[in-house]
Amino acid sequence: MIPALPKSSRRTRIDLTEALTELQTKSPEERMIWAGKNFPDQALATTSFGAQSAAFLHLVSRTAPEMPVVFIDTGYHFPETLAFSRELTAKLRLNLKIYRPMATPEEIESRHGRLWEKGPAGLEKFHEIIRVEPLRRALAELNPKIWLAGLRRSGSEHRQKQAILSRQDSRWKLLPILDWSDREVGAYLQTHALPFHPLWEKGYISIGDRVTTKRLDEVSDPSELRHFGWKRECGLHDRV
Repeated sequence: MIPALPKSSRRTRIDLTEALTELQTKSPEERMIWAGKNFPDQALATTSFGAQSAAFLHLVSRTAPEMPVVFIDTGYHFPETLAFSRELTAKLRLNLKIYRPMATPEEIESRHGRLWEKGPAGLEKFHEIIRVEPLRRALAELNPKIWLAGLRRSGSEHRQKQAILSRQDSRWKLLPILDWSDREVGAYLQTHALPFHPLWEKGYISIGDRVTTKRLDEVSDPSELRHFGWKRECGLHDRV
């Protein structure tokens, strides 16, 4: 495990342009260390326990084992996702913080029906209820100065426009593995004997909620793997 950095190393001011230039040439491990150095006890990570989440979470466990890791249990996850979350949490000794929607699936559907079947607008409202609001609550309660996530540019067209470091409202946002390819993630998982999501071998290569996720053999276009092709992202990283 990489030793914790002393709190005396904290910087009080960060210039975005200078920091981006510095971080572009660093490895994901070094970017994680940069976050710990500049924001000791002020960082938070999020995860969906998706197909290749173990790589990012292993980096968290190696460089910042006490960092809170927020997982939004939407109530609509596959049982395999919940089992995977328990497996990785135990294996990596994550400081997991679970947040849930204010309403259960039964309550949501009683009030609104099956929102995910009501077109793009219904899907947006569905994501607002089950993902966006719980994450807003988590960020408000834990109040990090920097938010770390395992997004990668290869994940979608939208993510290709993301920067390794950015400002998002009152906090910083760091994407340490943004420039990793699928091959690099796979090599990292293999090197460290880390598991893929159990649904990966069943043809689920992009894994979200069970009501909006399809296997590769169920679609004619990869854009339809999530959210019926109406959108690729759930909006979590744009609306929080």
